[in-house]
Amino acid sequence: MRSLPLPDPAFGDATAAELIETVIVPRAKDLGGFTVGRVLPAVERRMVGPFVLFDQAGPAEILMSEKFDVRPHPHIGLATVTYLHEGKIIHRDSIGSEQAIQPGDVNWMTAGRGIAHSERGPVEFRGERHKVLGFQTWVALPKEHEEAAPTFFHHDKDALPVVGGDGADVRLVVGSLYGERSPVETFSDMFYADVTLEAGARLPIDASHEERADRFDATRMVVFRPGDGLVVDAVTPARLILLGGEAMDGPRHIWWNFVSSSKERIEEAKNDWKLGRFDKVFGDEKDFIPLPE
Repeated sequence: MRSLPLPDPAFGDATAAELIETVIVPRAKDLGGFTVGRVLPAVERRMVGPFVLFDQAGPAEILMSEKFDVRPHPHIGLATVTYLHEGKIIHRDSIGSEQAIQPGDVNWMTAGRGIAHSERGPVEFRGERHKVLGFQTWVALPKEHEEAAPTFFHHDKDALPVVGGDGADVRLVVGSLYGERSPVETFSDMFYADVTLEAGARLPIDASHEERADRFDATRMVVFRPGDGLVVDAVTPARLILLGGEAMDGPRHIWWNFVSSSKERIEEAKNDWKLGRFDKVFGDEKDFIPLPE
């Protein structure tokens, strides 16, 4: 396991002196039966690097029923990243994938020109109460890849590199950080890491990525200004998500589950879903979420 570098942050220019640009408080978002904390997009900040959506489900103990399920729905122009701390979800999609995701695993689904998928609780959990804590993020695709062929990849927990030492452990979910690279293939420079800190541990945050955010707890996302490196000191035991990366090549429009650099492309996707032109989700063909009116 690679050790974390711990340089003393150097003084930079005046802009870099104020390290925190924005603090975002998540808002409750009803997904049709259960509620998540939505951090991105926010009024204060639409994106961090290529990340255009960040939802947290839990921590909670939830009665597993149809209300927990996310029925088949479409996406274009983005990649979804699903990562769990607790719980289990069954992913199915319209290119034939079926995959159970467990804590520490990562699902990366590229929607590109169009895909439909569902995310449901395991059938064997029905009627039982289970702990759930998970994160769903959307990564906007660069313009040249917005219409890429849809794909799906799953990587087990043991395949993800871990960096750490002296009370800090960083599991690299996506992208590159601290000299390591996740096996998940991406379309732009980014990082997404699951961090566990013991009380008194120190975590350096590299300034080499253009945009950076650090979710300190279940109620805040802190966005740092580009500039100097910095070190986070854990006063108490803590778990957080680090994410960020290369700024997007222009603004993105978001409507429902569609992301695109073109409003016209979103209108086309809306019409395609309404008219049933997306492929069906294999093993979940009979159900779907209607287009919002």
